[in-house]
Amino acid sequence: MGMSVTIEPATERDVEQILKLQYLCYQSEAELYGDYGIEPLTQSLDELRAELAESCVLVARLGAEVVGSVRGTVEADGTAPIGRLIVHPRMQRHGLGGRLLVAVERRLAAERSAARYRLSTGQRGAANQRLYRRLGYAPVSVEQISRHLSLVTMEKPVAVPEPERTVAA
Repeated sequence: MGMSVTIEPATERDVEQILKLQYLCYQSEAELYGDYGIEPLTQSLDELRAELAESCVLVARLGAEVVGSVRGTVEADGTAPIGRLIVHPRMQRHGLGGRLLVAVERRLAAERSAARYRLSTGQRGAANQRLYRRLGYAPVSVEQISRHLSLVTMEKPVAVPEPERTVAA
């Protein structure tokens, strides 16, 4: 019998595993854009610890191993930037990225009063864009970061839960 993946809040003891996984996952992004100086590859343990203290950071675990992670926060206007959605390469294409994204959205809405979600991805990241569109995100802008990199910003509103319906007897 195989183990199932659980999604839960990250703790201080997850920081090193998250950073190693982030480094592994962003190699393909760096190669795609020819830029190995991107922030996910240069972030320090202390910077990640600070994010853990200030943000909603979730991890996906397979047993004791961190196999995915995502981060989000909520700004004063209710916008919830979500980032660093990572899934171990051997676990990709099985729905874990979508599960992580939905989990962080739910937490940001319930615990931090998010009104809309926002994320960015590289313009060449077709698989990422497909995932985000499938989960209801729509492009709102494109920003030229460098000669090789444009970021597509995508947003979606927080879904308002439908009121419970009562059935007449």
